[in-house]
Amino acid sequence: MAEYKAPLEDIRFVLHNWLKITDHYKASGLEEAADQELVDAILEEGSKFSSEVLAPLNQTGDEEGCTFNDGEVTTPKGFKDAYEQYKANGWPSFAGETEYGGQGLPYSLAVALSEMVTSSNMAWGMYPGLSQGVIEALSAHGTEEQKQTYMTQLISGEWTGTMCLTEPHCGSDLGILRTKADPQDDGSYNITGTKIFISAGEHDLADNIIHLTLARLPDAPEGTKGISLFVVPKFNLDGNGQIADRNTVVCGSIEHKMGIKGSSTAVMNFDSAKGFLVGEPNKGLNYMFTMMNAARLGTGQQGQALAESSYQIALAYAKDRLQMRSLSGPKNPEKAADPIIVHPDVRRMLLSQKAYSEGCRALLYYTATLVDKERTAKDTEERVIAHKELSFLTPICKAFCTELGFEATNHGVQIFGGHGFISEWGMEQFVRDARITQLYEGTNGIQSLDLLGRKVLLDRLETLRVIQAQIKDFTKEAAKHKELKPYAKELKLLVKKWFFMTFNIARSAKKDKEEVGAAAFDYLMYSGYIYLGYIWLQLANTALNTLEAGSKQQKSKLATTKFYFERILPRVKTHAASIKSGADNLMDVDEDLF
Repeated sequence: MAEYKAPLEDIRFVLHNWLKITDHYKASGLEEAADQELVDAILEEGSKFSSEVLAPLNQTGDEEGCTFNDGEVTTPKGFKDAYEQYKANGWPSFAGETEYGGQGLPYSLAVALSEMVTSSNMAWGMYPGLSQGVIEALSAHGTEEQKQTYMTQLISGEWTGTMCLTEPHCGSDLGILRTKADPQDDGSYNITGTKIFISAGEHDLADNIIHLTLARLPDAPEGTKGISLFVVPKFNLDGNGQIADRNTVVCGSIEHKMGIKGSSTAVMNFDSAKGFLVGEPNKGLNYMFTMMNAARLGTGQQGQALAESSYQIALAYAKDRLQMRSLSGPKNPEKAADPIIVHPDVRRMLLSQKAYSEGCRALLYYTATLVDKERTAKDTEERVIAHKELSFLTPICKAFCTELGFEATNHGVQIFGGHGFISEWGMEQFVRDARITQLYEGTNGIQSLDLLGRKVLLDRLETLRVIQAQIKDFTKEAAKHKELKPYAKELKLLVKKWFFMTFNIARSAKKDKEEVGAAAFDYLMYSGYIYLGYIWLQLANTALNTLEAGSKQQKSKLATTKFYFERILPRVKTHAASIKSGADNLMDVDEDLF
């Protein structure tokens, strides 16, 4: 099987040519990262770690999986050693706040590293990855004592973190969670309840695990307004912040899963476990979104990263595998058959993988720069503008990128034919691993409702109008290139249709709220395809403006843009037709007829 190699050429193109990342860092007050040599050196080292240390453990980790024994979890062979190297290299502290031992490097640069880790070994990457949401939640809502106690160790990687939200009976409906928090005389709380589907809830990589846990106080109001957030360590700490006795939060079992088998997905039982309130009582749901938004962007990147891995291996196989002759005549007459890359259908799948991986990479990296801007904005207006655009793009990044990622990994299996269906090639693992990305951190149906309901309709289409204006303005710039003029014209027309479609949904929803739910998924996909068209138009424009005329990289960007606009973007017509059909064909069907 071909080995994963970080696509550094395209990553550099996105960061340096398109995003002009060092200029962005200077403008954001992140001068310590505003050095192209430093950025490239970090990318090189991340590439080596991912390809040389993590990638060889991906398939073996999937085959071995995690082992559960009496509340303890052992990760697959090599995972712990890899984590020790990860810590020794300083990767956990990469984007952490300097006040708590971090290096203070930008989130957008950490995202590039995260892609390489995830592409090479998604299951392993989840152990340090889950800590990021905990760090961000504590940074935004924790007391100074909590930050000093927990963030320093989380940022160093000595400890890892989890998000303990879901319970057996409630799934994503956190308003009906039952975990209780009883106040104690010393200011702590006894946390009692059961949480399920807790990624990295128990493992042997770190000395302590910090669980951010949702629970209810005795006098809490019902529903989502009565949820509070608590920090619950696996091991209690003494007065000096050192590990002391074991807390009464124990792993009851780990799930037997379809994919990401090297990542432990735990059932966590809290039996009067000692916890500490984060922020104000009954504000836990608000605080949760600090964790969830970071996790949603990370999940979107998982879809993109697996698309990249599958594409690399499928491409190598398609160039090497001999089968049948080209319809237009032999391309490899000295051999028994032609390589399958000569066949149009194989090219359709490869170009789809390429368009999804490279396009979603650019989308996710751009969204990461909005995180930088929100964090470093010098005034409130700048922060609000960045926040609104970030909020709009987050459900698209999570849901759209994972839908395309799953499609891309399925293409990888198909390109391999029967060999793709057996485990030794590793292609079916990508499919199994990618499937979870459409489910966790809020299913893609929930992301769709979030986009259409909260980010568009409740916003009275304000942010949508701003983004559509950005796209329309750019089409004027792109149209200056004769190669891009027809695509710019098409995109401008689709943006106009996008607005009127949204307006019609809003009008229909005033009569029947079910119209929002009926339209939501198709609306997100429609929006995603248009926005990715905007991304590809920008990438093609940048390639024409900054790359050597006729270079391989420039030709590649133009060819993929052509493919995307002519083969993929027309999918919006199907989504538009589904939206127009309304809710009746869904809601008027009697339950007995299912």
